Amino acid sequence: MAVEIRSVGPDERAAWEPLWAGYLAFYKATLAPEVSDVTWARFHDPAEPMHLLGAYVDGKLTGIVQFIYHRSCWTVGNYCYLQDLFVADSARGLGLGRKLIEAVYARAKADGCSRVHWLTQTGNATARLLYDRIAEDSGFMQYRKIL
Repeated sequence: MAVEIRSVGPDERAAWEPLWAGYLAFYKATLAPEVSDVTWARFHDPAEPMHLLGAYVDGKLTGIVQFIYHRSCWTVGNYCYLQDLFVADSARGLGLGRKLIEAVYARAKADGCSRVHWLTQTGNATARLLYDRIAEDSGFMQYRKIL
């Protein structure tokens, strides 16, 4: 089994879409098609701070991680928000989630970020087993107001 982690190219939307749909289904979320269209365009616009990496197993895209660089009042460099991580059911247990997160760590560090952070649902026990091994729980809770 050959695993490669790399940027997902602009010509690979058809491979990305089922993984994106799987991620949204996991969180019981729906988006208007134009939101996904804009998101896809942002990943491939060099002026945007949004990025997309893929995990390829034997040449097939089987996992994605989507992340955003943003400013902070606490550091000179950016922070990196790991927004979305998803691995296809058929590729679970291969360590792709860890490889994708580690690739974000490396990319963010190379780009001068001082932190990678993310959220997950408290009931996402499987993912939290991994997260507890490769990062620290900040102890903060998220509050939000939808506008």
